[in-house]
Amino acid sequence: MKQQNTLRRLFIFLIAIIAAIVVIGIIRFTVSPSLQEILLDADAPFWPFTVQNVMWISLFIGLGELFFRWSAASDEQSQLKRGYLPTDDQVLNMEMLGRIKDSIQSRRFGKEAFLPRMITRTIDQYRMSGKEDQAISVLNSSLELYMHEIDLRYSILRYLTWLIPSLGFIGTVMGIMFALQYAGIPANAEADDFLYQVTSRLGVAFTTTLVALVMSAVLVLLQSVVQSKEERALNEAGQYCLDNLILRLDGNP
Repeated sequence: MKQQNTLRRLFIFLIAIIAAIVVIGIIRFTVSPSLQEILLDADAPFWPFTVQNVMWISLFIGLGELFFRWSAASDEQSQLKRGYLPTDDQVLNMEMLGRIKDSIQSRRFGKEAFLPRMITRTIDQYRMSGKEDQAISVLNSSLELYMHEIDLRYSILRYLTWLIPSLGFIGTVMGIMFALQYAGIPANAEADDFLYQVTSRLGVAFTTTLVALVMSAVLVLLQSVVQSKEERALNEAGQYCLDNLILRLDGNP
């Protein structure tokens, strides 16, 4: 399962890069020259190797990672419909707990998803100790560990939401540097369009930061939506275990 997730993530990563290149191409050949200058720095002598293009690729990699996390959250929520535990108010004895554990381990998501892992750990603890309070303690500890695990899964997205504004600031500094280099050449200072050339370079420099901040704001918003979906799935799994497992233990090991 982990190998499948890795291959799936790599596939999404490649699709995201291709999508970014396609979007850059569409902007390059369909929008006005002034908008191309703002979004792509299309007039740069080293185009397509511009800061703006790197920002677009970073944005789409982040969107691809968000899609991967959204899919994972949907898989976690679907676990509640797989009937791991009986919901007919019957008391769960040791024999039934053993059958539940065996059925979970034979399923596709038995060792990966939060809910089956949580059920298995809780059952193991109860079968070893025979005490409901220790089973509850394991359930609570599992919820805390899984919440931390969810947070770790968003480390790449947090880096990208930091990287994109940083690239914007780098582009601004580079734009100011190129504008000053242009202004420092005596021959350019005597040109009739000197002021226009300097101000246009400075304008592109500052719009780079603006575009980067907008991209970062979009990623942060979508990240909060997707992460809340994954955390909600974990909370629902914990409630499911509490209602259908912990509260139905017979207390007679």
